Parts: sequence; C-alpha cells; structure tokens
Amino acid sequence: MSTDAAAPSARATILSGIQPTGKLHFGRYFGAVENWKRLQQDYDCLYMVANYHAMSMPFQAKKLAENSWEICFHLLACGIKAENLFIQSLVPEHTELAWILNCFTSYGQLGRMTQFKDKSAQSEEFISAGLFTYPALQAADILIYKAGVVPVGKDQEQHLELTRDIAQRFNNFAGKDFFPIPEALYTAVPKVMSTADPRRKMSASQGDKHNIDVFADETRIRKQVRSAVTDTGAPDAAGAAGAMSDGVANLFSLLSAAGQVGAYASLMQDYESGTLRYADLKDAVADGLVSISTELRARYQELKGDRKAVKNQIKQSSAVIRERAQATVGEVKRICGLA
Repeated sequence: MSTDAAAPSARATILSGIQPTGKLHFGRYFGAVENWKRLQQDYDCLYMVANYHAMSMPFQAKKLAENSWEICFHLLACGIKAENLFIQSLVPEHTELAWILNCFTSYGQLGRMTQFKDKSAQSEEFISAGLFTYPALQAADILIYKAGVVPVGKDQEQHLELTRDIAQRFNNFAGKDFFPIPEALYTAVPKVMSTADPRRKMSASQGDKHNIDVFADETRIRKQVRSAVTDTGAPDAAGAAGAMSDGVANLFSLLSAAGQVGAYASLMQDYESGTLRYADLKDAVADGLVSISTELRARYQELKGDRKAVKNQIKQSSAVIRERAQATVGEVKRICGLA
C-alpha cells in the first residue's frame, strides 16, 4: 500500500464519529450527517463508525457487528465518500493512544462529565469503567489524526473542552506543540426533537415512536408525522403566553431542515395570521422527509446490491487511514519513552 495514499490533505483536518447504535434517524441526519456531506468539499474529513464507544453501554456482539456495517451503508447512501469513512476497531491504535492519554487525563474532570452522569443513571445494574473513561478515547479519536476542527453540538462542548485540556497537558509534557488544540465547528442546524414528545431530543434509545428512521418506507414516515404532538399541554419552553408550542416549533424546524423553503414561508404566514391548520403543516413536513428518504433509500438499495465490494472498500479506506494513526502513535510513544 502506498504511503502517499495515506498522506493528509493540506486542508484542515476534521474528525467526527457516529456510534452504531439504533437507526439513522432524522435527528442524526439533520444534526450531523447532512453537514458531514457538505464539509467534505472544504476539509480533509475523517468520519468514524465508533464501535469501541458503543461497548461502553450494554451491547450484543452480533448486533454490534451488524449495526457497524449497516451504518456504513447508510452513510455512503447519504453521500459520505468511502475514502473518508472508517470503522474505529479497524484502527486499533485508537485504543493504544487512549491508554496513553488516560494517563494525561484528570480523574476529577472525568467525574464531572455530564454524559457519564446521564448514561450511568440509565443503567440499573452494571456501569462499566469504559463509560467513565471513554472521553479519553474520544480525545484519542481526535488527536490521533491531529484534527484541528471538530463538528460539535452543544451536548459535546464539555468533551471537546476536555480534549483541549488533554492536548495541552501532553504538549506541556512534550515541551512542544505536538497536538493542535482542536476548535469547535458549530453548525446552524437546530436540535431535532422527538415528534412524540417535543421536549425530548429525537433518539433511538427512547424507542421507535421517538425517532423517524431516514430509511423507513413512505407509509411509516407519514404515519409518524401525522401522529406528531402539536401541544404538550404544558407551558412552552419560553413560558410566554401565546408563544408557539414546542410541538409546532419542532415541526417548523423539521420543515426548514428538509429544505422546504416555500412551504415554510407560506405555513409560517398562516401561523402568524392564526389560520394555520396542523394537518397542512404535518403534510408538508412529511412531504419534505419522504422526498429525502426516497432518494437515500434508492442509493442504499444500489449499495446493498454488492455488499461484499462495499465492505472491502471500507476495509481498504480503514487501512489507509490507519497509516496516519500509526504515524502519530509512533511519535507519541517516542515522546513518552515507550519506543
């Protein structure tokens, strides 16, 4: 394999990942994947199926393997380039660097991670040490490629700040600016909420009614949108009398994210004049989501037609990307006196 193939681009490097847990729903699509596709035009992008991270919560081996490959097919169908995509476990240097960075990570900071508190509260019996330390693995994911830019939502700010602290601590140890201090890249995409409970983020872990699968058939998507909650019966998020309810605001947000500019303007005018019919809003949202889904499902079916070739393509891209990881880990080990 040519080392030239593994050489990073002169453009700024971006690293982002997605866990192979649950479906690729529209919350994940609008919140991350659609943006990933756009970023490929301007950045040296590396997109990771984070199957090591998926082990931090209870999992089944067979399902993890199936989901890891399935999300690869889904991402390719969404327009992610094969050469930018890899499976985390096919680059084991991530875990080697994670151990080293664990030794540069504050126990106190790990204990303050909000996501650890939230996810450990979901587990009634077993809380793995991996759940506690996985922010160090997340830091390794970013720093192993010396990524200077990380697309994040508000819920990931704390983890990125920890990564920045770890990078700086290692640089102080090395006596030079070895790792770049990664910067956040915020997107304009709003947080997508569940149509069943618009006070909750759209999530596969909450059950099927709380997410809309990008690759579901048209009938399923339309049924879920038709059943969307428009009024929760509780005060709106702003607490202001007469303000748009969370459910209606979420439907307008989905309509905008789906690129339905004309329908959005027309229906917003109806809302402001007090003549909006919820059925019309739901139909427009469903039309927008179905239009996206129909195109992506067609691409997905094409990819499934030659599963072996597509899998080999991802294995090849993972091997090429691994060369970059190996180079970084080799340098880190020398700095630490391990080689």
